[in-house]
Amino acid sequence: MDTTEQLGPYTLRQREGLPRVGRDSLLLGDFATLRRGDRVCDLGCGVGVLSLCLARREENLALDGLDCQEDCVRLARENLSANGLTGRVFVGRVEAPPPELPPGSYDLVIANPPYFQPGRGECAPGLRGVARTGGEDGLLPWCRAARRLLRNGGRFALCTRPEGLAALFAALTGCGLEPKRLQPVQSAADRPANLILLESVAQGRPGLALLPTLIVR
Repeated sequence: MDTTEQLGPYTLRQREGLPRVGRDSLLLGDFATLRRGDRVCDLGCGVGVLSLCLARREENLALDGLDCQEDCVRLARENLSANGLTGRVFVGRVEAPPPELPPGSYDLVIANPPYFQPGRGECAPGLRGVARTGGEDGLLPWCRAARRLLRNGGRFALCTRPEGLAALFAALTGCGLEPKRLQPVQSAADRPANLILLESVAQGRPGLALLPTLIVR
């Protein structure tokens, strides 16, 4: 059964059993630094949520996507086409991006990657659970893929859980990605942060800006 979600001027079609639009993707789509004419690659793109989120901010984008689930890729392509957006979406894994995604050619790589290690966290069944459960290497393969795809000075925006932040910083810097902007997200003023939005720059200079905490009820 299909349902729809309105994202600005665009309509996102969703399907039962596949990853759905969530708060994390909406916040990340607003957080990422975006410039007119940017060439963007969405790693683990699901059904194309982030592409539509970015397109509602800036229409003049080149949008590419990658996901390991064929059902997601088909629906992501349909979502782009149905909204009059041009883009390419490929089946593949972040560990080995296909040759159609050329190295060093993207201004922005964006990702809402799996948060949990296998056997940890509460995951939905089926393909939705696959989208939330990562591998034993955590986010390191995502950082490697982002650095491969980005031009020098390009940006990698993603979200993660606070408990994974130390490992993420190590993975980013080890791949030549310098953390530059960080924003914690809380569900209430008296609660600890439960989400981190982070943007790094390929071959960027050291210097991290800690943005005001975002409270989202």
